[in-house]
Amino acid sequence: MTVEVRVPQLPESVTDAVLVSWHKAPGQAVKRDENLVDLETDKIVLEVPAPISGVIKAIRIENGATVTSGQLLAILEPADEAEAAGPAEDTATTLATGAAAAAVLPIDQASGPAASGLGPAVRRLLDEHDIDPDQIRGSGKAGRILKSDVMEFVAKRLHLEVVPEEAVPAPAVAPGVGQNNEHRVPMTRLRARIAERMVEAQQTAAMLTTFNEVDLTEVKALRARYREVFEQKHGVKLGFMSFFVNATIEALRRFPVLNASIEGNDVVYHDDFDIGIAVASERGLIVPVIRGADRLSFADLENTIRGYGIKVREGGISMDDLTGGTFTITNGGVFGSMLSTPILNPPQSGILGMHAIRERPVVVDGEVVVRPIMYVALTYDHRIVDGSEAVQFLVTIKQALEDPGRLLLQV
Repeated sequence: MTVEVRVPQLPESVTDAVLVSWHKAPGQAVKRDENLVDLETDKIVLEVPAPISGVIKAIRIENGATVTSGQLLAILEPADEAEAAGPAEDTATTLATGAAAAAVLPIDQASGPAASGLGPAVRRLLDEHDIDPDQIRGSGKAGRILKSDVMEFVAKRLHLEVVPEEAVPAPAVAPGVGQNNEHRVPMTRLRARIAERMVEAQQTAAMLTTFNEVDLTEVKALRARYREVFEQKHGVKLGFMSFFVNATIEALRRFPVLNASIEGNDVVYHDDFDIGIAVASERGLIVPVIRGADRLSFADLENTIRGYGIKVREGGISMDDLTGGTFTITNGGVFGSMLSTPILNPPQSGILGMHAIRERPVVVDGEVVVRPIMYVALTYDHRIVDGSEAVQFLVTIKQALEDPGRLLLQV
C-alpha cells in the first residue's frame, strides 16, 4: 500500500510555496523523518520529511513549481512492499501518469547518510561548491554539519587548490571591452516579500526617525564585572542585546503607543511585550520574536537570542518564530553601521536601531573625557505616535542604559 507525500498545511498568512529542491530520486530508499524536499515560502524554508521508511515510487512536482497546502508531491512505497515489488517505477512511468504529473527533476547529490540531517542553508552551500558531505566533520550537535563547517572546508580547499599565477592564461579581451559583465537571477520568495513589505511601509505609514546617543560605560563595566560568573552559571555569554531589550520594555511600559498597531481606524494596544530581533541570514533579513520578553531574565533573553541565531544559521527557523511581534530591535552595529534610519516592520508602530559602539570625546561635568558611545535611532509611525512621545521613549532607553540599576528597580 503506497503512501502519499503532500505539501503540509501552510501557515494562515502564507498562500503558497515554491519547491526549491528534491533530495531523493525515484527508486531511492528513504528513512522515516528524513527530509525529502525543501519548500520556500516568503518567510522561511520548510522541510518535508518522509512519513515512513521506504522507497520513492514517483515524484509529481518539479523544481521551481509553485505548490499549495495539501498538493501531492510524491508517492512512497513501504520498505517491505518495495523489496517484494522490485524497482520503483522509472522516470518514463512517472511522466506517463497524466497531464498533472510534472517532469522529474535533477536531484541534489547531497543525499547520502551525512546529508540526512542537513539544513537547507548547508545543502545549498554543498551544492554550490560541489562538496560531498561525507568529507566534512560536523561541529554541531551529534556531529551535525553547520554552515560554518562548510565555509571552513571551502576555505581550506581553495587554499590547497590555488593555481599558480603563471599558469593562468591572459584574457583575450580586456575586461569590460566587448563583454557583457552582468548576470541576472530571480528574487527569492523571501527577498520579494521583504521588498513588498518595505514598499508597503513607505506607502502606508507616516515614518519619522529621531536619534539620541547612549554612553555605555556602566553597561560595559557591569558586563566586565559579571561576565565570567554569568557564563559559568547560565551557560551563555552576557551580551548587549539583553540590556537593550530590558531598556526597551521599560520604555514601552511608559509609552505604550509604541507597542501598538493600527487596524483600520482603530489603534490596537498590545498587553504583551513580544520583541522582534532582526537577524541577517543568507536569504535576507528575518525577524524572530521573543515572546513575553518582559517575563524573561537576562539569561533567558540571551539563551533565546542565541537559539534563534543557531536556527537561522542552520535553516531551522519556523513560521511561529517569525509572527506576532509588537516591536522590533535591529542592530546594524554588528556590521559597523554608525547611523541609520530603520524602516518599520508593519503593522508595528516603532523600531529601534542600534549601532556600532565607538570611543568618542564627550563632555562630562565640564571635562572632556573618552567614553564608549552608541547612536540609537527610533523610527515611528507619526500617525499615532507624537514626536514628544518618540523623543521621551529614546530618553528612557538612554537613562536605563547609562544607569543600569534603573532596569532592576524599574525607576
